[in-house]
Amino acid sequence: MGSGKEAAIGQGPIGQGRGSLRNRTGLRVAALLAAGAALVMAAPACGSSAKASGAMEPGVVNAIGAENEYADVLAQIGGPYVHVSSILNNPNTDPHTFESSPSVAEEISAAGLIVQNGVGYDTFMNKIESASSNSNRKVIVVQHLLGLPDSTPNPHLWYDPMTMPAVAQAVAADLSGLLPSEAGYFQANVQKFDASLTPWLNAIAAFKAKYGGTPVATTEPVADYMLAAMGTDNLTPFGFQADIMNGVDPSPQDISLENGFFTNHQVKVFCYNQQVVDSLTTSIRLTAQRNGVPVVSVYETMPTPGYDYQSWMLAEVNAIQNAVANGVSTEHL
Repeated sequence: MGSGKEAAIGQGPIGQGRGSLRNRTGLRVAALLAAGAALVMAAPACGSSAKASGAMEPGVVNAIGAENEYADVLAQIGGPYVHVSSILNNPNTDPHTFESSPSVAEEISAAGLIVQNGVGYDTFMNKIESASSNSNRKVIVVQHLLGLPDSTPNPHLWYDPMTMPAVAQAVAADLSGLLPSEAGYFQANVQKFDASLTPWLNAIAAFKAKYGGTPVATTEPVADYMLAAMGTDNLTPFGFQADIMNGVDPSPQDISLENGFFTNHQVKVFCYNQQVVDSLTTSIRLTAQRNGVPVVSVYETMPTPGYDYQSWMLAEVNAIQNAVANGVSTEHL
């Protein structure tokens, strides 16, 4: 590790409540744009070339993951050569409705490397970045990294087993551009990261081999990419999932269909978004529980403390398998 510096994942505020994924009314855009513009105007007077280039100190890159799962991968690849913070990082609140502050705008304006999701999930990042332009800043948009169109219906890309290896490689490449002398270190960490995903990938493969075709139900498409990799049969129509995700009331027919999966004992597990909870989703969860269907909570941001990306994903697979094999609920990781 050489320098003895420690990578750190910081905290950022996040708002309460439900809101549209594509139209986050909770974001105080005007205040952030004003703050960002003020920062740009003040930059020449601050006299800190390290901050302007995205470095906290010589040889350390100031990096941001819009979501804390991306921040975690940044920290794992960058090690002592990055100072990492995250904006969306509270597993007890709904990330779809975000309220920020000038301090978040300042943090983003000073970053040398940013990883954000895209697909309409964190558009607030684009607004702040535009208000605080930095020619030295590198921005990885995971949607673009994966070659996904804006019309991609499910934005929860981090649950796809193919996503984070690509992110790790892109992070290493950009960090190598910022700190060329440490390129070998970053690439070695990519190899270490890829190897560390093996238990999760093996658990997915083992579940698919033994329980492939298992019928499941969900509230939102949070873990849909992983559920597909596990070979499950998600009976919940995507239209219902999208309605819940976007804060739209599902049709009475879709609600009746969803509840029927439990009253008719058609599914083996109910994957429930712990971060978007209202009277409807609570009612559906209670219907599942009353009918003996185990509930497994899935999260949009990484539960902390106690998890890194790899252990979080593995815990989700293990919880789903425990539900299917033993009828056990895991309502909180």
